[in-house]
Amino acid sequence: MKLKGGPSTGSGRTVLIDLPPLRDVIARHGLSASKALGQNFLFDAQLLDRIAAIPGDLAGSQVLEIGPGPGGLTRALLRAGAQVTAIEMDRRCLPALAELSEAYPGKLRVIEGDATKVAHGIEGPFHVVANLPYNVGTALFVGWLSGEAWPPQWASLTLMFQLEVAQRIVAPAGNDAYGRLAVLAQWRSEAKLAMKVHRSAFTPPPKVMSAVVHLTPAAMPEGVSARTLERLTEAAFGQRRKMLRQSLKGVPGALDALAAVGIDETRRAETLSVGEFVSVARVLTS
Repeated sequence: MKLKGGPSTGSGRTVLIDLPPLRDVIARHGLSASKALGQNFLFDAQLLDRIAAIPGDLAGSQVLEIGPGPGGLTRALLRAGAQVTAIEMDRRCLPALAELSEAYPGKLRVIEGDATKVAHGIEGPFHVVANLPYNVGTALFVGWLSGEAWPPQWASLTLMFQLEVAQRIVAPAGNDAYGRLAVLAQWRSEAKLAMKVHRSAFTPPPKVMSAVVHLTPAAMPEGVSARTLERLTEAAFGQRRKMLRQSLKGVPGALDALAAVGIDETRRAETLSVGEFVSVARVLTS
């Protein structure tokens, strides 16, 4: 591998590595995308650089990557000057990632394990940038949004999802895609759909389109328990086609809270704005 000088960054001089093509690395290690692990590989370096640029200047920043696979997006993050911690449970990919770690000494730390169970050990703030495995992506996302402590340790989330899931995250009230995921994403974060990615960009191509969403923490509304809001939205959207007086009857005090803030209990969950859910949760919290 050859070194070549890169542009100067705010944290020093970036060193770009003349790496072998990712397709060659995959062929040499006999890798193939695992359907069981929800893997789909991206090879387009320009596309990967665009994804790595969404959070802004990453030079010298801590980045957590989930499911790097053979390291396509990891390369882009390292080119951007990031200090990357990558969690990978597919040990077939570890030799390729080890080569990448050797090419960028001290810049890449690889943890073998399940990202839903292992600790990354990064002290905040850090950015999360990941082409998430489809089978665990939503669970990880909800985990990053949960908890009473706010602002979180993460400074931003830049995540690849199936397009349908991405639309559910950014949907406004009244939209067919609007649901619990939108409320959890938007009540104390700014969420936007940053870019769509055609299925043909992946190997193997998935059956659906994908998209990258970008979230940054916002001010947390005062007097609201995150756990209360989570329970409220879980009940409300668990029976989304029913009126609130039916879907929320199992949540103690919820119907009284609706009345207290002037929300008609004959409405359905998808008609309530994020702000209205927060108002109800505030009454329940007090």
